[in-house]
Amino acid sequence: MRRHLIVRHTTEYHYAEPVSFGRHRMMFRPRDSHSLWLLNTELSITPAPASIRWMYDAFGNSVSYAEFGDERAICLRFVSEIDILHYEAAQPTDLLLDSAQRFPFAYDADEVPDLQSVMRVHRPDPDGQLAEWAVNVARSSDGGTLSVLVDMMETIHRDFVYLSRPKAGTQEPAQTLALGTGSCRDFALLMIEALRSLGFAARFVTGYIYTPRSTNHQGGGATHAWLQVYLPGCGWVEMDPTNGIFGNRDLIRIAVARDHRQAVPLSGSFVGTSSAFLGMSVSVSVIGAEAETALA
Repeated sequence: MRRHLIVRHTTEYHYAEPVSFGRHRMMFRPRDSHSLWLLNTELSITPAPASIRWMYDAFGNSVSYAEFGDERAICLRFVSEIDILHYEAAQPTDLLLDSAQRFPFAYDADEVPDLQSVMRVHRPDPDGQLAEWAVNVARSSDGGTLSVLVDMMETIHRDFVYLSRPKAGTQEPAQTLALGTGSCRDFALLMIEALRSLGFAARFVTGYIYTPRSTNHQGGGATHAWLQVYLPGCGWVEMDPTNGIFGNRDLIRIAVARDHRQAVPLSGSFVGTSSAFLGMSVSVSVIGAEAETALA
C-alpha cells in the first residue's frame, strides 16, 4: 500500500527572559528507501540561525546543525515539514534462513563484526530480572524465531500500560519492567535490551506514526519510537511493541541508532540564567496529502 503523507513537527522552547542560543542538533529528515520516498522538505527556525550545516552520523542518518548568532529571544521555534510517499512493505519473513528458523540461532561469522555493538546489553539489569523475563517469554513460545519475537512484542503490547510522557528522557528497561508502564521510547528500549540478552541484534528507531481513524494507535501527536531486529536472510525487520505492529505499517522511520540517546530528534543549549527555561512544547501531525488538499 502506498500513502502520500505530510508530517509537520513543531517544537517550541520558552524562556522567562531573553536568552541566546548555542548549537542545536536536528534529526528531522528521513532517508530515501524502497519503503519511503522523500518528495520535499522544509525547515523553519525562529529566530533564524546564522547557518545550518548537514552531515551523516555513524549510522548514515541525516543530521543537521543550526548555529545561532548573538540574537536573544524568549522563544525558540522549530517547524519541520516533510512530504513523503510511504510504502507499506511486507516483512520478508519467507527469506529467513533455515539455520535461523528456530531459537536460539547463530549469526553468520561475517556479519557478527557489524552487528556486535547492537547485540550487547547496554542498560543495567542489576538483579537479572530483565534477562529472566526475556528467557521466560522465549520459553513460553513454540521455539520458532519469529514466534519468540512476536510473542515478546505482543506481551509488551498486552501487559504494559502506555503513558504519554512528553518530557525528555527514557526509563531504564528494568524500571519499565517493574512499573509495568511506560512511553513508546520505554517500550522500545525494554524490548531491545530483552532481545539483546537473548542474543538478537536489535537497534532503536525514531520517527512518527500515522494514525488514521481506522486505527487505535498509541503515540500519535508526538515523535514515536520502535525497534528493528536483524534476522539472517531477512535483514532488519521493524517491530512496534507499543502498538503491536510487526512491519512498517503506519511507521515513518527517520533515524536508527544503537542507543536511544543517539536518536534524539532535537537537542541544543541556551545561554542565560538556569531559571530562565520555562519548558518546551511538541506537536506532530501526520495527515494524508489528499486531506491536506481538501482542507486548503
